[in-house]
Amino acid sequence: MQPTVQALALIAMLGSATSVSAEDSESPAKRPNILLIMTDQQRWDSLGVSGNALVRTPNLDRLAASGAYFTHAFVQSPVCVPSRISLFTGRYAHSHRNRVNYTPLDRSEVLMLAWLREAGYRTAAVGKLHYYPPTKEEALRTGFDAVELHDGVPFTDAWSDYVRWRNARDPLNYLPYRSLAKPIAEGKNPFRSSIAAEFTDTAWTGERTREQLRQLAGGDKPFFLHASFWKPHGPFEVAEPYASMFDGVDFPLPLRTTLADVEKFPLPLAKLVLRDGPKVLDIPRERLQWIYRSYFGTINHVDVEIGGILQTLKQLGLTENTIVVFTSDHGAQLMEHGIMDKNCFFEASVRVPLIVAWPGKIRAGTRSEMIEMIDLLPTLFELLGLPEPKSCQGRSFAPLLADRGGKYVPHDAIFSENIIPEVITGGNLDMPFEKGRGIAGIRHPDAKMVRTERWKYNYYPEGSAELYDLKGDPHEQANLAGRPEQHEIEAEMKDRLLKWLTTADEADQIAPRWLLEGK
Repeated sequence: MQPTVQALALIAMLGSATSVSAEDSESPAKRPNILLIMTDQQRWDSLGVSGNALVRTPNLDRLAASGAYFTHAFVQSPVCVPSRISLFTGRYAHSHRNRVNYTPLDRSEVLMLAWLREAGYRTAAVGKLHYYPPTKEEALRTGFDAVELHDGVPFTDAWSDYVRWRNARDPLNYLPYRSLAKPIAEGKNPFRSSIAAEFTDTAWTGERTREQLRQLAGGDKPFFLHASFWKPHGPFEVAEPYASMFDGVDFPLPLRTTLADVEKFPLPLAKLVLRDGPKVLDIPRERLQWIYRSYFGTINHVDVEIGGILQTLKQLGLTENTIVVFTSDHGAQLMEHGIMDKNCFFEASVRVPLIVAWPGKIRAGTRSEMIEMIDLLPTLFELLGLPEPKSCQGRSFAPLLADRGGKYVPHDAIFSENIIPEVITGGNLDMPFEKGRGIAGIRHPDAKMVRTERWKYNYYPEGSAELYDLKGDPHEQANLAGRPEQHEIEAEMKDRLLKWLTTADEADQIAPRWLLEGK
């Protein structure tokens, strides 16, 4: 039998991985389990522990109190697929090249789960993976042993285990799972779901994750289990009792964004805002308030399911030997700067919650260091005593979590990048990109971000840019790019981007035999 491209890549990458000390190396049976819980489109400030006094996330708050809670974690691309693949490869989006949604993963890229399976782990997933093609076969190809899928949009329902599960149980299965209840009484939530909470994809993800835990607990190998919730991603349908739990609660709403404001944005960003026309800026404040109530209602529902997952972990006696990670693939604007979803570099989109817990092994506390989500893979591998693949571009923050003998060098800058043709064309997947001319008036729909503790700089190839002083302007309202008094800062930030783009792929660009072990 001839080895596959993926297998050859895995052998090469593991063979040239960074060595670990003998005391860190453990037999597979003694290594801890990993439970990676991910939500979709959840803002960094959506937890009680983040300082949000209006939300209800008691289970995630307890998890944060028991482990390390990071206040400044950033995704490497503010859109689902590139962000998730960056997390699973430990590589920037321009390196793994899976740049937009509904595009296939390069077969030479090896994901975290494949490395873990090679190291003796059983691997399983429940929920949204967002692979393309969106099939179980593709998920198994990437390294999962068991998969229960639900990507949450109608054209992927043919492969959805949730849809089959619901069809067999829900008396109202003839209603689409995103449908809204009718009629809605005046003054009540217009986003109330037509189906019961117990039949939602949130409930299904929680139930099936708990069942996967029970199955994995009976084995003699450690496991990696990925639980991936669709919510709080829009649309904003929310089942009772979560639909009414914030009735009467007034969430702070963002400043109104006017057409005059948008006209000052870089052209790709302006087209993103206006892809459905300027009417989007005129959303009634009452409706926006219900969107906020629904968004945070779905987060409470997810929190309830996560509480059940953690309780099952405890009942199975697995808590003490399981690393639990909670995060999201990106945030949500919720009409900050006139954008409802993401695909931009504002804090609401690129900054996400991150919790890492392992009782008795990880120091509990709140950390303010800037973390890139590509740092998670090398961190977990260091905690497990596994070699770090040379292709990995992240930086382990394990020394922040436990005494590992090494010294942590914090990031002085973090990076993100984004290609947005699918959104500036209104969501049409058939995008008329013309080589040399671009798409929808955008010569090159790519953009790069660099952020330091104080400054954020966003570069667009057309020549436009954004520069924000996060210390004096945390809500990113005043673009300082192009101002003479900020020339030196802008030049420094552009130099940081150039250096990053020049050096990030250095291990990909030389012969593997040249790489020094342990360096």
